[in-house]
Amino acid sequence: MPRKRPFSAKQKKKQLQDKRERKRQGFQDGVRSSSNSRSGSHDRHEDHTDTSDSESFSLQVRKLNQQPQVRKPGEHGYDPNRYRLHFERESREEVERRKKIAREKILEPVPEAEMEVDIEDVYKTGSALDFPKRPLWNYQMTKDQLLTREEKCFREYLESIYSTFQPSQLSYFEHNLETWRQLWRVLEMSDIVLLITDIRHPVISFSPALYDAVTKQMKKNIILVLNKIDLAPPSLVVAWKYYFKSRFPEVHVVCFTSYPQQDQDPSAVFKKRRKRRKGWSTAMGPDQLLSACESITAGKVDLSSWKEKIERDAASARLPLEDSEEEEDDDDGAAVLVEHQTDVAMEAGEPSQELYKDGILTVGCVGFPNVGKSSLINGLVGRKVVSVSRTPGHTKYFQTYFLTPTVKLCDCPGLIFPSLVDRQQQILAGIYPISQIQEPYTSVGYLAVRIPVQALLKLRHPDTEPGKPEPLWCAWDVCEAWAEKRGYKTAKGARNDVYRAANSLLRLAVDGRLCFCMRPPGYAAHKATWERHPETAEISALQEAHRQDGKHSSGEEEEEEDEISSSGEEEDEEKDRDADEEGEEEEPFTAPKSGPSLAVPSRRGKFAGQNLFALLGEDEC
Repeated sequence: MPRKRPFSAKQKKKQLQDKRERKRQGFQDGVRSSSNSRSGSHDRHEDHTDTSDSESFSLQVRKLNQQPQVRKPGEHGYDPNRYRLHFERESREEVERRKKIAREKILEPVPEAEMEVDIEDVYKTGSALDFPKRPLWNYQMTKDQLLTREEKCFREYLESIYSTFQPSQLSYFEHNLETWRQLWRVLEMSDIVLLITDIRHPVISFSPALYDAVTKQMKKNIILVLNKIDLAPPSLVVAWKYYFKSRFPEVHVVCFTSYPQQDQDPSAVFKKRRKRRKGWSTAMGPDQLLSACESITAGKVDLSSWKEKIERDAASARLPLEDSEEEEDDDDGAAVLVEHQTDVAMEAGEPSQELYKDGILTVGCVGFPNVGKSSLINGLVGRKVVSVSRTPGHTKYFQTYFLTPTVKLCDCPGLIFPSLVDRQQQILAGIYPISQIQEPYTSVGYLAVRIPVQALLKLRHPDTEPGKPEPLWCAWDVCEAWAEKRGYKTAKGARNDVYRAANSLLRLAVDGRLCFCMRPPGYAAHKATWERHPETAEISALQEAHRQDGKHSSGEEEEEEDEISSSGEEEDEEKDRDADEEGEEEEPFTAPKSGPSLAVPSRRGKFAGQNLFALLGEDEC
């Protein structure tokens, strides 16, 4: 092993002088280090915090989703933590204060009218709640000069937000300039921008500042995709659709879901969704998206190949499983062009003003983390071409995929825009990695006052005594009761592991098994009108048709009602949600309700991920 080169005191002094000089010039050292460094040394020394002691502005940042430093051939100097999620770091006092509230505040159900939210309350129009714009540049500037200008503008952007609002008023939002650079590049490349939102929380992930920038400044068209519509009632989907059309007249609204559920029964919380290999071919909404693109392009791009592909995918979805697998094998032989764009977003490139260059329609997919951008691309393609995960921030850099010779899709990393929404609601929307939440109890309480969590999960109050009325619930009691029912215990004292139980409840909410949906203003007063709306019946019939197609293609039900013990499958999935999603989706082995069973390999020789010795029925928990 070669000896390390000595680092003298004079060199150390020079290094500190350079660092102070950069701070005097107004640069944020943490942002500059992550911009230019490929070694990741800064992240190794400052694992989860990034502090700046500038006289004018000081901010503590918590970095999430740290990745190991793995060197691969041809990736000299690549930093896997370059696009990590950067959020404001909460103080220990604030975390302890919320824990105390979770223990003491009694949960009282809120009326349905209070679950209505207006986008004006989330994003104050004309305020500092904007997103950072790429500064002007010219070809005479060097790369360092351009990076310096971008960092300075980004720092001024953060200063304007924190000088206008208190940190306690603000939501979580992205503090990593590298990720914003990815958005700039995607917006410059795209002819049409797909703004993808989760139908359960659409106003959270729809930034009016982005809408104005795309439609007014860049003079481009924007399509709002209401994704995951299988998780909301059809009447609510229609209400949100007309709400956005009335507030933003230039937006085209499309309903979409990548993998329709079999039902929306509230008791389905105990049913685990079993994904089949043909799941992507049953996506609902590609034809609506094609119609919106055809109306925008107005014949300037030949989209006939896209229409033919949708017809082929629909025909393939109706074939038996064996025949469709043969077709998939034939399709796999064709070349798949997926471009991973990394350093291109940093280079000084002139934004292209020419639409539909070379007769190709470029569609950029942007949105918050975990709204289903990568899943939407897989649903349009009809098979898995982009890695997906429940973990927010899984897509690290934008990548392009040619859907057809004339249609190119561009997947952008998830970006969280600043707003005034409650942070607990953001956590329920899935934008924060649940495994790294410091205080999950108030988010559980926020959920429990809006949907009957105790009734859906059949929880028993931990302090209940025979012959006496049930005590009142608090957020801590809900977590403790769920830990008692699932058998979550701490390793040393064998006490109920409430932290683990709270994380489990939040995962159920993010997955849609405990489904909480926001309402547009006036929905409760006009609910009957929306239920009788003609489009409500159309969406309901469309959802039912896709569910029947999914049953026909898989040959059996996707869901099986079972409740798995705490040492079983769910806990293995909680430890690493990405492992079983990045590979091919296999049909899991279904064990009987009672009696031990040996693991049986699937058709491709892989073992199912279930703990077959720990399956219990619902009444046996």
